[in-house]
Amino acid sequence: MIFDFATSVERRHPEGGEWSTQKWQRYDASILPLWVADMDFRSPPPVIEALQARVDHGVFGYGAVSAQLRTTLCEWSAREYHWPIEPDWQLWLPGVVPALHLASLALTEPGDGVLTITPIYPPFLKVAERTGRLPQQAALAEPAGPGEPWQLDLEALEAAITSETRLLLWCHPHNPTGRVWSHAELAGLAELVERHDLLVVSDELHCDLLLNEGALHRPLAAVFPALASRTITLWAPSKTFNIAGLTAACAIVPDPALRRRFAAAARGLLPDVNVLGLVAAQAAYAHGNPWRHALLEVLRGHRRTLVERVSHWPGVSMQPPEATYLAWLDLRQAEGLAPYQGSPQQVLLEEAKVALSDGADFGQPGFARLNFGTTAVQLEAALARLDKVLRKAQRRP
Repeated sequence: MIFDFATSVERRHPEGGEWSTQKWQRYDASILPLWVADMDFRSPPPVIEALQARVDHGVFGYGAVSAQLRTTLCEWSAREYHWPIEPDWQLWLPGVVPALHLASLALTEPGDGVLTITPIYPPFLKVAERTGRLPQQAALAEPAGPGEPWQLDLEALEAAITSETRLLLWCHPHNPTGRVWSHAELAGLAELVERHDLLVVSDELHCDLLLNEGALHRPLAAVFPALASRTITLWAPSKTFNIAGLTAACAIVPDPALRRRFAAAARGLLPDVNVLGLVAAQAAYAHGNPWRHALLEVLRGHRRTLVERVSHWPGVSMQPPEATYLAWLDLRQAEGLAPYQGSPQQVLLEEAKVALSDGADFGQPGFARLNFGTTAVQLEAALARLDKVLRKAQRRP
């Protein structure tokens, strides 16, 4: 089956209204947006068809998670991750970010420590503060040299753990660096979690977008069964199938006691998943895999384009992401930005008219995250603009 990943879809609507999109309407029409993590591709045809059929039904009362959806996700997990899960392990929720905050409220007490590892998806850094807990952070080890990956620094992680630490917010694969963690790194993490008696929320939102050929995602709780009783795994079809606006996610909680605590905390605090989100999730997991495999080929090509282009930007470095459609650019030594002061992201917004995500929001100033989940034409247009700023050093006398 042939899918269209080349045709640009108009997402900037001057009058806004029901067509408003955060990605394209945060900035004016002079800006090309490569910031927030949604793609510019139409969702898989089976998802669109299922949504159209549900809209034609015409009644949008309170929905329910169907037995069919639970079974479909079980089948997806067994086939794609080699992890047999049970239908009753699933708690469907309106998004991963609400689930992070809910976990803090459900599994910790005021004053307990909530630990995150930077750089990290910005909402992670706000969970403790917003829920009245103690924010704690450790840092990843930066690449040791060209071609070397970001790494989990187990010594730094253990040094950040105190007697107050109760909950670890983990990201696997990692946003923003695109790392797919090695077995050795995960084993070291598992040992620390057990020894310090921590609970874990494993955000595995990008697990279906592994870019290296033949790569297989293994959920943390599947690789280390001893962690299953203390782990909440978060999945969603949102990034994979470009349906983030439908706010459907699932918490996989094998342990009955942990599941009851999590579910009890959600009552009256979080709304149910909307009916269209449930319909889209079912269609995506049941029928979206051919589209996903075609998407991965497109993203691999975009990654090659980006790697080649970054190699011509003096002082800019990037480790090719192993997963996601997000690239983490180190701009601290960018020669093209040498005459400027302030945030590299802000400079590129003003000088290149390209919107990236500011590394400071991820806990690491001097970096920027670039979303290459867009058409080849739009990506090339944005890279050409970035060239004009980031290659300036090569043109100076």
